[in-house]
Amino acid sequence: MIGIRSFSTSLQSLSHIGSAAIFLPKEVSLKVSSILHPTIIKKGKNTITLNQQCFIEGPRGLLKMELPDFVQVKSDNESSKLTVEVRNSKDRIQRSMWGTVRSTLNNHVVGVTEGHLTMLKLQGTGYRVSLVEEEDGRTFVSMKIGKCINEGFYKPEGIELQNPQPNRLVISGNDKQKVKLFAGSLRNLHPPEPYKGKGIYIDNETIKLKDKKIK
Repeated sequence: MIGIRSFSTSLQSLSHIGSAAIFLPKEVSLKVSSILHPTIIKKGKNTITLNQQCFIEGPRGLLKMELPDFVQVKSDNESSKLTVEVRNSKDRIQRSMWGTVRSTLNNHVVGVTEGHLTMLKLQGTGYRVSLVEEEDGRTFVSMKIGKCINEGFYKPEGIELQNPQPNRLVISGNDKQKVKLFAGSLRNLHPPEPYKGKGIYIDNETIKLKDKKIK
């Protein structure tokens, strides 16, 4: 579901993103239908009604997202492109959601065709990550990150994991938000610290090391 907290980018950039067309591969199908019981989001005096559901299906699976009542998704079969429109582009809320809806829709199209991927790198002496298969079929991401006990989380549904090296974890999936949220949750167990640089890094993340204070 699209949350109102996602809309923090400037209106000008969001409206520019919203108007950009989305390429729809031939192997991807898209369908928009009405929701019987719409979701209502309120923030201050503004009310947003999510009364549409968009289904995006491709070689890697199916994703769905809820759409506000003022958003319309149009497809052009000849050019294989999708466009997102809003009822009133001068309205502040509609302009802010315009770009967000378009970006999420484009991420879903990429997700069901190519998927999304991110990598975690553990940096520190003895820091390790491993995948533990539980008896109930769940997979636990076990991380040895300088503490007396290993920490980690269970693999969420819709997420794929690879452990190519003892200090590397590859996270992939169709839903970009799920991939990034799970990577962020694992990183939060030991964010990179600024003195020795030990910790969990996401993709090409770097930090600026600080000098130790000498008493």
